[in-house]
Amino acid sequence: MRIAVVGAGGVGAVFGGLLAHGGQDVSFLARGRNLEVIRSRGLRVLGPFGARETRPFASGDAGEIAARGPSDAVLVAVKAWQVREVAQSLRPLVGAGTVVVPLQNGVEAGDHLAAALGPGPLVGGLCHVFAWLEEPGVARTTGTPLRITTGERSGGGSPRLARLAEAVRAGGIEAVVSADVEAELWEKFLFIDPFGSVGAATRSPLGAFRSVKESRELLVLAMEEVAALARARGVRIREDAVARTLTRLDELPAESTASMQRDITAGRPSELRDQTGAVVRLGEASGLPAPVHRLLLAALLPQELAARRPAGP
Repeated sequence: MRIAVVGAGGVGAVFGGLLAHGGQDVSFLARGRNLEVIRSRGLRVLGPFGARETRPFASGDAGEIAARGPSDAVLVAVKAWQVREVAQSLRPLVGAGTVVVPLQNGVEAGDHLAAALGPGPLVGGLCHVFAWLEEPGVARTTGTPLRITTGERSGGGSPRLARLAEAVRAGGIEAVVSADVEAELWEKFLFIDPFGSVGAATRSPLGAFRSVKESRELLVLAMEEVAALARARGVRIREDAVARTLTRLDELPAESTASMQRDITAGRPSELRDQTGAVVRLGEASGLPAPVHRLLLAALLPQELAARRPAGP
């Protein structure tokens, strides 16, 4: 398949590099030093499987990628807050048979992409991966889990998703075509949003805040707000989704942190408005006040605004 990967950070680089190594024709839409290194030296993906080295095509211009031929699939792997920034620029990549797969944390990326590209190419998508850039052009993953889940937004699978899943598996990545990708997306959100929000607010790794009675209660309340919001929006998450997610968090290593927490701690722009803020915003639209998320958002906004403030002269 001819696959365009939008973004060459940890997630995009790992999935795109493994897809290229598995025999797919992969192009990266990237920028900055990462783009320069991929173009000059190629891409290395490091993990439990060893090193996978490829020389994919890379460009900062979607039109240049489109000139190579129509993309069968576009994997959008930028941060959630960048989706609206890049959505319109992806139009040259989308042809009559192209499938567009958002891989962001959060629950709104598909709607933003559909508004810019039309609903036809869009499918539901999410990923499970722990990945980061060690340096430009070099990505690392722990390899567990390493999964892309897709599904038609109206429900179920389709021949186009079956074909994409086959290509994904050829790269050594687990591929799931879900009967209800919206429920999958919200159950992941139920995991990643409270984990990142409470972790950032407590400025502590998971093992520290899950073992303190008061902060654990805060975590559970945040999870219950997400679950209530999902159900209010008609999403069929499992009845025991909160309990299952809490068990999963209890099983993670004590030093674990979420990507949003790491970005906030490092003073980088984060997905705060697309995770914590999204619960507040979507809660208002659904008539749910979400007081825990309002408190978490208020506590974290000063750091987020400081990270986005233009640098001085």
